[in-house]
Amino acid sequence: MSAMTYSITYGGGEIPFQISFSKRKSLEISVHPDKSVFVKAPEGTERLAIEEKVRKRARWIKRQIRYFDQFDPRTPSRKYVSGESHLYLGKKYRLKIAQGSENNILLKNGFFMATTDSGKPENIEAILNEWYRSKANLYLPKSFEECWAKFKLNDASKPTVKIMKLKKRWGSLSKNKTLTLNLDLIKAPKECIEYVIIHELCHLVHHNHSPEFYRLLERSLPDWVKRKYKLEMALI
Repeated sequence: MSAMTYSITYGGGEIPFQISFSKRKSLEISVHPDKSVFVKAPEGTERLAIEEKVRKRARWIKRQIRYFDQFDPRTPSRKYVSGESHLYLGKKYRLKIAQGSENNILLKNGFFMATTDSGKPENIEAILNEWYRSKANLYLPKSFEECWAKFKLNDASKPTVKIMKLKKRWGSLSKNKTLTLNLDLIKAPKECIEYVIIHELCHLVHHNHSPEFYRLLERSLPDWVKRKYKLEMALI
């Protein structure tokens, strides 16, 4: 049976949760890394009994949610000066700025070598962001093609890939089958990029974060939790 969504009030706020029933003997409450709460209950369990159980575990649920809060995407402050570290595919490279007649970025010997006619931070930021964009437009579609070949959904139509700056999400899949990837993923390790793409491809089958969605994600990428944590901790 598909999961149903309910909520309880606790501490002046709400805790939304999804319930799925199955032939099991005990009730289980879990909090997933995206901070969604799931309850697996034996068939025939009264909803009020489930809500009471969730209410009793509310303090633990809130503690788990706070734990996962630390892995939310964070955008650190950057000054765009020589010696500052910047990421590319999960590795840190120091920024070196030199005066020149043309604006250019070259990745060489562990450094971002920035040549610019103006050493102003906003100018360095602009040419570095343009470099990131060019690399993302090349690498992310290639990574998608590799993931699509592995995913092997017989009845699913292949999504269209779009790359753009997203404020709060690493990726999304629209109803018209457009898979949007956050441009900042080009800074993340390769295995983390693969996790985001596979996560979104699972939404071709399950449109929400139901237990069935996570079972498909687990089958498709058994170490997805490890990859997600690495993604969230890498972009600091």
